[in-house]
Amino acid sequence: MNLKKPLVAGSLLSTLAIGPALAQKAAPATKGVASASASSAASAAPAPVATAAAPASGSGPSTAAPPVSTAVDGQTYAVRLRDLEQRVDELKEQIRRSHTRLSLLSDSVLASGAQGARAEITYQNDMSSAFRLVKALFVLDGAVQYNKADDSGTLADQTNIPIFTGSIPPGDHTIQVLVQFQGNGYGVFSYLRGYKFDVRASHSFTVTEGKTITLQVVSYEKGGPTTPLDQRPNLTFRDHIASGVSGAPAPASSGGGSPASVSTGFSIGGGK
Repeated sequence: MNLKKPLVAGSLLSTLAIGPALAQKAAPATKGVASASASSAASAAPAPVATAAAPASGSGPSTAAPPVSTAVDGQTYAVRLRDLEQRVDELKEQIRRSHTRLSLLSDSVLASGAQGARAEITYQNDMSSAFRLVKALFVLDGAVQYNKADDSGTLADQTNIPIFTGSIPPGDHTIQVLVQFQGNGYGVFSYLRGYKFDVRASHSFTVTEGKTITLQVVSYEKGGPTTPLDQRPNLTFRDHIASGVSGAPAPASSGGGSPASVSTGFSIGGGK
């Protein structure tokens, strides 16, 4: 019995001595396992994306693109302006040609006799030699048909002047007239050259489809020898309606006509 107790005690002592040695040998193995796990985790993680850092100011030449200049110099602007003006002129010319073609087409349709009417307007100067015609203006439906000013006497020598001949739309129309006379005198009556007389008048007429109107505008002296000069010049309108738009001109109706909306102006200026 005494021999067994020392054996048990010796085995316990050897066990206690072997434990720390085993612990020391196990520690490096555990450490290797931990380092292997860490390296595998590091290899599995995604690699960081490299970003280019902006160069610091003054660290080297700048590689940025230069700004695009939007300014236009004077020469380029002038070239573009001339090009734009040329295009505008071309558009104006195209519009003018279109209007001309439309007018010709309208006249062709009206002249065919299917539709439309016709007008023939003339001016007759029945003033005495004491009044010399120096200006004549005729406007039909807002469009100038005749406009002439002449101080040489050529205009005054024409006793009959054609104003308008052609097709017009059926319906109501208005003609406006302005004629200017200069006093004409010699010897003791030379003072009349300084007098000018403006006579204005308007006249409305109606022409139906398929008809021709002949309208004559006549300037004449009203009153008598005792009538003041500034009250003598006057205008009258004589019209005649005829059937057909392609027949011969119809004669003007006789009589005094219709002096509609006549006004006379008188002025004194330096005459020849």
